[in-house]
Amino acid sequence: MLAMDKVGKTYPNGVHALERFSAEIRPGEIVAIIGGSGCGKSTLLRAIAGLDRATTGTVTLDDATITAPHAKIGIIFQEPRLLPWLSVADNIGFGLSDLPADVRREKVARALARVGLADKAKAWPRELSGGQAQRVAIARALVPQPEVLLLDEPFSALDAFTRRDLQDHLLDLWNDTRPTLILVTHDVDEAVVLADRVLVMRPRPGRLFEVIRINLTRPRDRASPLFENFKRHVLTSLDRSLDRNVPDADPKTMAGEAMWW
Repeated sequence: MLAMDKVGKTYPNGVHALERFSAEIRPGEIVAIIGGSGCGKSTLLRAIAGLDRATTGTVTLDDATITAPHAKIGIIFQEPRLLPWLSVADNIGFGLSDLPADVRREKVARALARVGLADKAKAWPRELSGGQAQRVAIARALVPQPEVLLLDEPFSALDAFTRRDLQDHLLDLWNDTRPTLILVTHDVDEAVVLADRVLVMRPRPGRLFEVIRINLTRPRDRASPLFENFKRHVLTSLDRSLDRNVPDADPKTMAGEAMWW
């Protein structure tokens, strides 16, 4: 289980980016983190990834404290960050060098097929569209079977059609091994279509405002009244999170909600 206990971050320039963030995320759960600018979403993700140590509090995975990049935690950024000197297949297999060559080839071929790029195995990253490159990045991150996969607005630079297509591919790949997914997004529709829970944050300093459980089966129908109800709930929570007259929620209540499965 991934746990964050009173995580805070203050940068050397005095910016107080994150304050006393606590949550527990069960194995296989998909959680979306959403909030306005300056609410510490990316700071929190970097602390979970071990890329930036928290000033206060702890991040633990299976009771081991995370203070540096961890083999069980993968991350996908907004940009695909493919290695330009490697083919598509070799980019996906980059983290599998310890496996026998035949096993590695089989895993890569299966991943390429799952993201609809079986015919691009020998292509170079420069020959791919933005959506295709991000599909390769998703496959590369999931092929080593991480316990936790972090996604920092991975679809935000793509058009709406491509974004929906990649959301479907992500769920398809996730369903193979069901790692824990933590998605930072500004897109309410994306949060509701993907997540089991949405964590709404409020800014300056970034802190948890509300936990919204999305009780919808998959695949989710974006046109259904229930889907629209959850979107309205998240949008209302985002509006309230920016209202300084609305007090922070009771941490004890949110902690209990965060652990509910």
